[in-house]
This record gives sequence, structure tokens and C-alpha cells, in this order.
Amino acid sequence: MSAVMSSANPAGTSLRWLWLSAVVVLLDLGSKAYMTATLQYAESQPVLPFFNLTLLHNTGAAFSFLAGSGGWQRWFFIMLAVVVSTVLVVWLARIPRSERWLPVSLALVLGGALGNVYDRIVHGYVVDFLHLYWGSYHFPAFNIADTAISIGAVMMAIDIFRRPQGDTGEKKA
Repeated sequence: MSAVMSSANPAGTSLRWLWLSAVVVLLDLGSKAYMTATLQYAESQPVLPFFNLTLLHNTGAAFSFLAGSGGWQRWFFIMLAVVVSTVLVVWLARIPRSERWLPVSLALVLGGALGNVYDRIVHGYVVDFLHLYWGSYHFPAFNIADTAISIGAVMMAIDIFRRPQGDTGEKKA
């Protein structure tokens, strides 16, 4: 990994988008701290006819996947987030500075991953509080980090279709 990082010129790479990751982490952690301090656990505060603020703790992954698995999943998701975050930073370092769309998408995913991994390390669970519903259907609660990851993932999918076949957005050696 250090060979990749040392061969890349940070001034000529997309590492400059790391500020966006930092903003996502700050907004995510700040909103979670505020909601934890102001909401009662599992009590819904109506905001709109389809949206509540509901403080919940998720020990699993998306949609509470593996939430009841006895605790090992905490460390698995922490390690997965660390590996994914490392890959995203290396990928950003290899994308030319002139690129915009792909680096922004990667920075959003990175910021979201770091926001949620902080929760897992410090609390043992991820703090969720955004709760959408329609009639009797309730979408699983989520947070700012999850929103950034989702937006970044959609942007990455769009990038696949926008980019000429075989072009990864990386600098040619």
C-alpha cells in the first residue's frame, strides 16, 4: 500500500476530496450526539406525515442484518469498515485530480463508513434516528452516515454507466 501512496502525487490526485469525508463524519457524529441527548430511546417524534425522529441502536449492519448474533458482528463490521476505508483512500489517491463525480462518491462512502465505525468502536452499536414510513410500512431507521453511503453508492453505480468501458478513473502508470 505504501508504494501506491508514495508514487501518487497528492496535489495531482483526488485526495483533496477527503474534506468531504470529514464533513460527513462531523455532521453524522454531531447529529447522533444531539439526537441521543434530546430523544427518548424508541419514542417517535413526528416531523412529517411520513417521517419521524426515532432514536434506535443497531448492533447489526444495514436493516439490522446480524443484529442478534451475540456480539462477534461488532468486531467483524469494524474490521470490514477499516479495510473498506483503506481501499477507498488508496482508490482516491489513484484518481486524477481532474475527476469529480467518482471522488465525490468515494468520499461520501468513506465519511459514512467512518461515522458508523466510530459508533461501533465507542458504543458497540450504531445510533440511528431517521425513520421513514408510509401507512403501516416502516423503513428501517438510519442516520446521516447511512445517507452518505447510499448517495455515494448510487453515484458510483451511475458512474459505471457514464464511464467508457474499461476506464476505472485511475491514473495510467
